[in-house]
Amino acid sequence: MIGVLASGNGTNLQALLDEGLPVVAVASNNTKARALDRAARAGIEAAAFPAVEFDSREHRDAEMAEWLAERDVQLVVLAGYMQILTSAFLDRFEGRVLNVHPSLLPSFPGAHAVDDALAHGVKVTGATVHFVDEGVDTGAIVLQEAVPVHEGDTPEALHERIQQVEHRLLPRAVRLFLDGKIAPPVSA
Repeated sequence: MIGVLASGNGTNLQALLDEGLPVVAVASNNTKARALDRAARAGIEAAAFPAVEFDSREHRDAEMAEWLAERDVQLVVLAGYMQILTSAFLDRFEGRVLNVHPSLLPSFPGAHAVDDALAHGVKVTGATVHFVDEGVDTGAIVLQEAVPVHEGDTPEALHERIQQVEHRLLPRAVRLFLDGKIAPPVSA
């Protein structure tokens, strides 16, 4: 029922698995992503869709969307997936794509949220789970939790504390979605 997209270690994937959520497929843009290994150890189908194997992002996303649909994925969860999804992919899973992001959106969208927060000298940052739309981290917010920035924090130390929050928030948001307690905003 849940398809997870991940580009790296897969710690958010592991948080979903630890909560017993029905993950049936894991896809990555990175053939070396540890998330693929985590999926294999859990007996979950996994596949890599590296950009170099496709003539365009659109083609790659179409293949990945078809692969997920063939596995009856109803909800797509981006758990450290470091790629922007195409409109066609989002249309295929309209209103059924969630992302976890290491900041209190709308502050610090994009791939360098932790570094950006530190560079701006904020005292508080956090984690956000949101619906995915065509913008970069602009979709409707589902859950957020603050994480204090400590004096002398390194990006690694701050990111580790944010990930601890992500590991709680993401499974909670997924469960809320599966239980019908949250829904994407209706387009005008």
